[in-house]
Amino acid sequence: MTAPLTVSVVQYEALDGGIDVNVPEHVRLIEDADSHGARLVVFPELSLTGYDLTLLRHRNQRGGDRRGGDRPGGDRWVTAGDHRLDPIREICRRTGITAVVGVPFRERDGTPRLAALAVHPNGTEEAGFKTHLHGDEQSLFEAGPGHQALREPLLLDVDGWKIALAICFDAAHPAHSGAAAAAGADVYAVSALYTQEEGHRLGLHLGARAMDNRMYGALANLGGRTTLGPSCGLSGFWGPDGLSMQKAGATGTEVVTAVLRRGPLDRYR
Repeated sequence: MTAPLTVSVVQYEALDGGIDVNVPEHVRLIEDADSHGARLVVFPELSLTGYDLTLLRHRNQRGGDRRGGDRPGGDRWVTAGDHRLDPIREICRRTGITAVVGVPFRERDGTPRLAALAVHPNGTEEAGFKTHLHGDEQSLFEAGPGHQALREPLLLDVDGWKIALAICFDAAHPAHSGAAAAAGADVYAVSALYTQEEGHRLGLHLGARAMDNRMYGALANLGGRTTLGPSCGLSGFWGPDGLSMQKAGATGTEVVTAVLRRGPLDRYR
């Protein structure tokens, strides 16, 4: 039987100033999670930049076509191997933690994605893309693989556990988590931004996704004030019975940690 997995979700209030300012805070919070024994650390949607689509669009348009190559001033967009993330790579290497950070990501051909970027301790990286864009996101990003082809979400392997990555509105679509479960996911890990008026929806989404698919749910929500309104907080964990296990106590930056065990999964599967 696979050993229990300790996971931390980080409710994070992104700082103004972009990637260079937020990377050190991510490192500090990964160190905090390491002190609790975490093997996987999940950050919210666009955690390294904050949810400011106007600024991202401005940076995008300054370089011309949004699928174009290098863009002047495109410092809030991340590309594969981006050197600004080296401190995160180093803390993951040193602690043995896999960290999932939220970034606006440009593929090598220039395609703009809203991404959850997994940084592994061995130096490899995997990017999961938001499948269900909504609102202004649709004019800035391209939907990730799976929107048309119905492919399953990205699955990470962490200590023998299968972790499916989702980004915010993905969790509102049962087919997304259903595809994750069909692919063998044990945990549905959501990087998100739910605002003050959406706390009830957050609980319904995560509880239903966990219960319907008999897997754990984990959610990291952006904290504090955002361009969409104040956060509702509530980052935390749901068991395969759909019930809340634990959650953040407020709406600011907070590390919430849970030990996930195989027993409850086996009981409901």
